Amino acid sequence: MFTRVGRWCARRPKRVVAAWLLLLAAALTAVGLFGRVTSEDVSLPGSDSQAARDIADRAFPGPASGRQPVLLHTAATAAPLTAAEPAAAVRQAASAVAAVPHVVAVTTPYDPAGATAMSTDGHTAYLSVELDVTGREVTPEITSAVLAAAAPARAAGIEVTPGGFLAAAVDKGNTGRSEALGLGAALVVLTLTLGSLVAAGLPLLAGVVGLGIALPALGLVGHLMDVPTAAETIAAMIGLGVGIDYTLFGLTRFRELRAAGVGIEDAAVRTTAGSGKSVAFAGSAVVAALAGLALGGLPLLYALALAPAIAVVTALGVNLTLLPAVLVLLGGRLTPRTSASAPAGRPRGWGRIAALVAARPWPLLLAGLALLGVLAAPALHLHLGQLDAGSKPGGSMSRTAYDRMATAFGPGSNGVLQVVDILPTPAQGAAGGADPRLTAVTAALRGTEGVAVVGPPATATDGRTVRWQVTPATAPSDPATTGLVHRLRSDVLPAVTAGSGQVLHVGGGPASQADLNARIAERMPLVVGFVLTVAGLLLLLAFRSPIVAAKAAVMNLVSVAAAYGVLTAVFQHGWGARLIGLEGAVPIPGYVPLLMFAVLFGLSMDYEVFLLSAVREAYLREGDNRRAVVAGLAATGRIISSAAMIMVTVFASYLLSDDPVVKMFGIGLATAVALDATVVRGLLVPATMVLLGATNWWLPGWLDRLLPHVDIEGDGHPAHPAADAEGTPLAAGIR
Repeated sequence: MFTRVGRWCARRPKRVVAAWLLLLAAALTAVGLFGRVTSEDVSLPGSDSQAARDIADRAFPGPASGRQPVLLHTAATAAPLTAAEPAAAVRQAASAVAAVPHVVAVTTPYDPAGATAMSTDGHTAYLSVELDVTGREVTPEITSAVLAAAAPARAAGIEVTPGGFLAAAVDKGNTGRSEALGLGAALVVLTLTLGSLVAAGLPLLAGVVGLGIALPALGLVGHLMDVPTAAETIAAMIGLGVGIDYTLFGLTRFRELRAAGVGIEDAAVRTTAGSGKSVAFAGSAVVAALAGLALGGLPLLYALALAPAIAVVTALGVNLTLLPAVLVLLGGRLTPRTSASAPAGRPRGWGRIAALVAARPWPLLLAGLALLGVLAAPALHLHLGQLDAGSKPGGSMSRTAYDRMATAFGPGSNGVLQVVDILPTPAQGAAGGADPRLTAVTAALRGTEGVAVVGPPATATDGRTVRWQVTPATAPSDPATTGLVHRLRSDVLPAVTAGSGQVLHVGGGPASQADLNARIAERMPLVVGFVLTVAGLLLLLAFRSPIVAAKAAVMNLVSVAAAYGVLTAVFQHGWGARLIGLEGAVPIPGYVPLLMFAVLFGLSMDYEVFLLSAVREAYLREGDNRRAVVAGLAATGRIISSAAMIMVTVFASYLLSDDPVVKMFGIGLATAVALDATVVRGLLVPATMVLLGATNWWLPGWLDRLLPHVDIEGDGHPAHPAADAEGTPLAAGIR
């Protein structure tokens, strides 16, 4: 199949290139017409917070995006907002904002409904702006129009800062600088590796084309489901990295074939049949690992898994169809100048390392494990937390609004909880205020440690649904707020409503995040087990060795643990956080380590397949395990390290982003790939293979008969006759 695909594309190169250019143009045009939509909305089916949200939305219908704050602030030396002149300016600004398209209502701090929107000192207040669009449909243009309409307030010396969705629409980061830096660094590495600017440009071209199609596709998917902003960035990181790496593997195979005297078209076809097949295997492993996130049962995880999966599938399509076409068109300019398959001096560095590992496997194995153990140690204290606008960079609208709300109304004002009560019978009295059942709940909430303010109970038109707005005394990201949520659910509310027939739920932003982390922690063993099983089965299918498959899974776990340790040290403990643009320690959201685990397990398959294929081929040829390990590492070390360096530079370039989550993925993925390509593939894997000897390739007879024969690396034109291994496990090996 791969040969047929490669042959078809190699014989019609201009048609294939034109088709990809048309697809790229169509994707860009579509997203230009319909827009790229992202949403930070988190839905948690089956959770207590989701129940509270659903009940409140039905019983207390409101604007599509809720009430968005527009902060008003005057200096301590200026007249307070309660004075006549500032108050008149605020009312004038509110009237102008109400006339902005998509604004349906504005509540001022001088209205009875907005009485709590004025600070005690009178220098900070906020307008409550209701919009007729959902949170993900709020655009920077809407925010700009609101700011422009608030000009009367600014003219009176009042600082105006939008918050909520209005601020988030403007603060959405642009990763253009990161992509440009990553591409520039990759060009340098590729030029040094390949010795040709034309050859170096081909992997970059493939990466850009894949990204140019995958990101618009994801933007269009955002119209159908909630896709967080971080998902786009993760897709860009993964798509760019694997797009360049996959093309580099194929280009390397093509240049080796050309140096051996194979014609341009045949070399392109054999590249697809060999390297393309192994890349398809590795890419499928990435997608399979990401599919494991579906077991988390969360729409957020679906989106975070779908985003990089789209990027990887696009990169595979580019590698299997566009690459052979371009190889034919540029074949003469991509051919290495020397006739040797590799310059004599290039493999010496990794050849020496391989010989050293084979000579001293135990010391180097223990040294590598010790290094990874030290790096992984902080992960023992990893706690899943939640980010809030307080983690945004200083000077951003979201951060300014957050800080002013916290200063004027307390830190908990940025994450108000919502307690919803369903009564068995309608409430008594006007607005339910005289009902003893509601009085008891109100008193219990106000007497709970960690609660700053409890609003009066609001009763819906059905008379049975009641809602309280509860302001915690701590910030949304503070673990104490999560503790308050759990305490309300498990102790306070059950105690006060026991035997009454009341059904209470605790919702709001902090409660949703607490439920998200709890769900992730609950499902993480299932996801990890699935990914481990899939990775092990794929490696068993590829190399027909239970030992190799199990060892690879263990090695991947070790490298992931080290990446978790670095992540914990930098972000949770704040070690060196200022060096990457953070003000200090920030919480690590639960989905970050889970998504990292799936992505890293998938990406590690690239290097594992590349290295083990070379070792396996040498073992089949020579029958000597030690010499095969040395030969395999010497042959692949340079290309693996070059590919990893490209991936690391691409991931590390995203540290320029202001989003802490993007920084987390940048640090975590870059660390894991660097360790995987050096310590794991360069030391641990070859050392263990030397120590295990021929046991590496042991395969029980019953499993030999059960497993299908899969040649993931061969291109149908073996460079040497297959070794006769009758009576040994080699009989079912890769040739």
